[in-house]
Amino acid sequence: MTNIDMSDQRPNPEDLLQQIKQQEDTLSRGKLKIFFGSSAGVGKTYDMLSAAQRDQAHGLDVLVGIVETHGRSETAALLEGLPILPLRQIEYRAQTLLEFDIDGALARSPDILLVDELAHSNVPGSRHPKRWHDVNELLKAGISVYTTVNVQHLESLNDVVNQITGVVVQETIPDWFFDQANEVVLVDLPADELLARLHEGKVYIPSQAKHAIKNFFRKGNLIALRELALRRTADLVDADMRDYRNQSRISSIWNTADQLLVGISTREHSERLIRHAARLASSLHSQWYVIYVETPRSPYKRAKNKQNVLNALRLADELGAKTEIISAITVAEGLVSYAHQFNIGRIIIGQNQGASYFNGSLVKQISEQDLNLDLILVNQTKKKNKLTAERQPPFWNLSDLSSTDNRTGYLMAMLGCTLVTVSLVALTRWFDLANVVMLYLLVIVFISVRFGRAPGIFAALLSVLSFDLFFVEPKLSFSVSDVQYLVTFAVMLIVSLIINNLAVGLRFQAQNARKREQQAISMSHLAQNLSAARKNDEIISQSIVWLNKHIASKALMVMPNADGKLLLVCEPNAPTDFNWTVAQWVFDHNESAGLATNTLPANTMHYRALATSSRVLAVLALKPTDNDNFNQPEQQRTLDVALAQITLALERVHYAKVAQNALIRVESERLRGSLLSALSHDIRTPITVLSGLATSLATQPLALDEQKQLAIDIEQQARVIQRLVINILDYVALQSGGMKLNKQWVSLEEIIGSNIRQLDPYLQNRQITIDIPHAVDFIYTDELILSRILNNLLTNAINYTPDSATIEIQATLDQPSHIQRNQNSQHHQSLPHNQNLSHYQITVTDSGQGLPIGMEEKIFERFTRGDTESSTTGLGLGLALSRDLVKHLGGTLSAHNIQPHGAQFVIVLPWEPLSEKDMFDDKFVLGASEMTAHSKNKAL
Repeated sequence: MTNIDMSDQRPNPEDLLQQIKQQEDTLSRGKLKIFFGSSAGVGKTYDMLSAAQRDQAHGLDVLVGIVETHGRSETAALLEGLPILPLRQIEYRAQTLLEFDIDGALARSPDILLVDELAHSNVPGSRHPKRWHDVNELLKAGISVYTTVNVQHLESLNDVVNQITGVVVQETIPDWFFDQANEVVLVDLPADELLARLHEGKVYIPSQAKHAIKNFFRKGNLIALRELALRRTADLVDADMRDYRNQSRISSIWNTADQLLVGISTREHSERLIRHAARLASSLHSQWYVIYVETPRSPYKRAKNKQNVLNALRLADELGAKTEIISAITVAEGLVSYAHQFNIGRIIIGQNQGASYFNGSLVKQISEQDLNLDLILVNQTKKKNKLTAERQPPFWNLSDLSSTDNRTGYLMAMLGCTLVTVSLVALTRWFDLANVVMLYLLVIVFISVRFGRAPGIFAALLSVLSFDLFFVEPKLSFSVSDVQYLVTFAVMLIVSLIINNLAVGLRFQAQNARKREQQAISMSHLAQNLSAARKNDEIISQSIVWLNKHIASKALMVMPNADGKLLLVCEPNAPTDFNWTVAQWVFDHNESAGLATNTLPANTMHYRALATSSRVLAVLALKPTDNDNFNQPEQQRTLDVALAQITLALERVHYAKVAQNALIRVESERLRGSLLSALSHDIRTPITVLSGLATSLATQPLALDEQKQLAIDIEQQARVIQRLVINILDYVALQSGGMKLNKQWVSLEEIIGSNIRQLDPYLQNRQITIDIPHAVDFIYTDELILSRILNNLLTNAINYTPDSATIEIQATLDQPSHIQRNQNSQHHQSLPHNQNLSHYQITVTDSGQGLPIGMEEKIFERFTRGDTESSTTGLGLGLALSRDLVKHLGGTLSAHNIQPHGAQFVIVLPWEPLSEKDMFDDKFVLGASEMTAHSKNKAL
């Protein structure tokens, strides 16, 4: 029993971050709904189609991707009214086969897609080998999927179903994919009712039904499968309840699940051990690890044993385990050390009659090293007609004497023993026999350390025989005159074997140490080279050199250009086995593809996305030097670490460019502001003088009409330039933070009237309508800033409307509910104020051609003009400055088109009601009396 510390009630920050990440992924990912049953014929497809009909009736876009009715009329009737996606034709072995069209489904992008038989294997040549791979891609594209699956197709239950029914199910899905379903609907039917359906021909045709009832559909099988389905569904319900309690903070107990460690051997039937561990981990809701411990005695390097280990680790990885191959002197030492490293309390090992790898001695060794570890033994059924060569060989095994790799060791053992024998055979009268034994032992140590176990054992046996034949009386005979020499031979052989075992262990540790050192050095060199690179080309060049040296025979990288098109980097041309379509798919989906993956595995190259948390930077394509070693977890982890360093280097260069561009923009803005400020001040004075002279010239009594008109034109253009200068000065003041607010009570009507009088020479035949209710006659704001905002908006309306256009200015007082409605519309920005306050709104509406489509927001960018082909001159600064000024007042400015034509600009500002103190203030009363003296005419 594990003791739990209940003093700390705080949630785990990593769990909270993981929960947030899962919620973010859920927003963009489609929903998966699985109709789950115990066997065929329970009605999964029928219930799925019934749910689809209900969803379509509620207005959802439902599409049938692929549905197998198996000739059932009730099921086929439910397809009526549902749109069906055409199947894709695939040529395979001179036949045309029909398969689900994943590209058509992605292009159609319905709300709900029906994909029957989740565990189906696709025809060779399809994008993915399994249909659940297709469904996973659809979910990542944001498409919700309804699908069906039976309990016998779950990978962790494969061997259990085999024991119950005697049938090996070839098409399976990993349990992790089943567990991530958003909803699992159990379609249950008692065994007797299902058998009745079989007899009635509602599941299979009569001839097939009779055969099925005698085999797979026996009543006992159906009951057992039903129990498995109910238990598996109950596990999902329990997981949902625990997730809900954790998210809702209902339970105050923080309990960690027991972790499991599984040790596998080189036997072919390690899959049984892994499936048992998967079921146990699923029931305990715990993390589990599967490792293979390579020791000096392990036969891992044999091709067959190596493939068995890789197959077992691949199965464990599909079932959700973390896999690894580690090195240790003994299996027990490796398992215990790994358990301590990852805080694992339970170790699962298999035992088999006659086997020596996972026998009682291993249990004893683990218990001697740590009594607190719980051991779970799983019986591994031994296959019939299998040789015992798969067992762990004893240390005296010499079955590899003919190995080509050890041939040199055997020759050196013979040569060493021959040299010792020839050198000392004539010197025995001066050399004690104990010294001869020591020299033989020296040869054994050298051979064992240099060439390994088998040559060392061979040297030990050859030394004992040579010592007996050439140095013990009677010589040149294996007979012994003194019985004591038998003890000498036995001790010499035992000591030789012990020395051999110790030397081999030392050699094994040294090899592993050198291997790790080489990996560390290679990673260090890669990191140093990448850290010194300052450009993407340099990073990619260094990366390709490293990959070609350590992992791949051919490596290349593609990156997107400014237009988003993938291009080769540091390579003139792509090789023939490089597939641009696969590279583009990897870039778009941020997933691996090609060799050693579940996506387009027939491709000869392996494709990886180099991605950060926000974007994909590049796609790496490599052709492994050794496909078998490439599939090993250790090789994959090395590749993952290398790609992480390469991605980090590319990201560093990317953000360095971003920072440099940002610095350039800041310096450009600062220089532009300084230049505009200097020019504006220098231009303002002569423009003011020019405007005054033009006014004086126009008012001369003796001036001709032509001269007066020219003077008026000069004055108008001078005022235009003056407005541009004022806008520039305001822009510079806003950018430098030098514009201060000077709020006071002013008349909105007076501000509007003043601007209209200033713009009167430019109005020509345009009509201006003003609608200001009494509630907003007086407002508390900065009069100068608001006046400049309205001046820019009116000037914009005059510039982009015909002479006969109508311009309407309207003011309204909005309550919070109205403001909330405006904020939800596409034409308004959110206000940075308390929503409990009221706001007033000023709209300037014209009857011109309106805003260019798609420019509703872009026109507020600095130095941007809506109609570049217009004859109207300007810097494109007025609207951008107006929005900044409105924001400075605490409000928002937005624009949109109106029907049938025209544009409307909306100013929303916070409303401050008039207090009793202000109403009786002498200054306010005086100002109000002067303001109300102006004309109340609403139409000018």
